Amino acid sequence: MTIYYTDGSCSPNPGPGGFSVIKDMQPWVVGHELESTNIRMEGKALIAALNDAAGRECTIFTDSEFWINVITKWAPGWQANGWKKKGGEIKNLEIVKEACEAYETSKATLTWVRGHEGDPGNEMADEWANKARTERLDGRVSE
Repeated sequence: MTIYYTDGSCSPNPGPGGFSVIKDMQPWVVGHELESTNIRMEGKALIAALNDAAGRECTIFTDSEFWINVITKWAPGWQANGWKKKGGEIKNLEIVKEACEAYETSKATLTWVRGHEGDPGNEMADEWANKARTERLDGRVSE
């Protein structure tokens, strides 16, 4: 089974952003946006991992508890309610919809990992997300 680690980076927040996907402990996919937020980049990383898995069984480790909750708990209710929530607008709705669609057709297990606590996969994902942001990297990584 494939193991992914994902992370997003933005500095300042909002500002230039980057994300990364680590696949089986190898840098795999990176991306950047010139004007973004950390939340957007975390979501983009999860989408990239889900798309790469292409419906195959996998585990995706992320330090974004927010995105795990969006995808597994909150979005199904928002979707059933016409993509509306009681508290107002759904921020980053296009990313939420894309992430949910990718997750619905996946066999992925989303697993939270505490960030910046020495987990080698999370540390590598963080390093590459920052590299994607600072070097404006996009696409597959060949290392």
